[in-house]
Amino acid sequence: MRHGPVVPRVESALRAMLTEGRWRPGERLPNEVALAAELGVGRSSVREAVRLLAHDGLVEVRHGSGTYAAKPPAPAGEGDMRRLLRRARLREVYEVRRALEVEAARLAAGRIRPEDIGRLRDHLALREERTGGDPAAFVDADLAFHRAVVELSGNAVLLGLFTSVLPVLREALVEMVSHEPALPDVSCAHAELLDGLARGDADAAIAATVSHLEAVMELFASVESDNSDTSEKEVAAP
Repeated sequence: MRHGPVVPRVESALRAMLTEGRWRPGERLPNEVALAAELGVGRSSVREAVRLLAHDGLVEVRHGSGTYAAKPPAPAGEGDMRRLLRRARLREVYEVRRALEVEAARLAAGRIRPEDIGRLRDHLALREERTGGDPAAFVDADLAFHRAVVELSGNAVLLGLFTSVLPVLREALVEMVSHEPALPDVSCAHAELLDGLARGDADAAIAATVSHLEAVMELFASVESDNSDTSEKEVAAP
């Protein structure tokens, strides 16, 4: 629990405990104090992790009574991935990410130095090397490339905002890469972004950034549309 963002790790640990059946459906979980002591984190981190688990239907928070295990989660797969992608927080984070990274690309194109290009190439090479491998390692390499671009914008506020959304973004991307077979290949857009930055072409850098992020956001919309169509059919069924 001491390495990386705390809340996503607490959520992951509790999710694993629930999946493994540590608490039966309907059984009360230990209180915040006990969970915080067991996991070695603060009560606020446990509280936020429980809120996220409740949002996913894995636990039920009964005010004045405690937190109870809900039905066991389905095995990770397409259904689990669709549940993840329906999260409003993921769509909202991507909308914020698009706004931040488009502006960062524009600024970076005008401020990048020759020595910066080699560092970006190294980040991109590592991303390509990890493609198809461990999802967490791949996501870390991908986000390191994008964070480097935001750093090159020279705007500390942009960098701070981008850094603030990284924990939620990383968690969601790892699950997407792990379970979503329809996730688009945006390697070309990454290469085009690097090329645009190397040439100092702000328009090209912006276009590549939009292409990359819009491709994933279109997947969100497609999944939500599929779920909506399914729900309408179920309502109309006799």
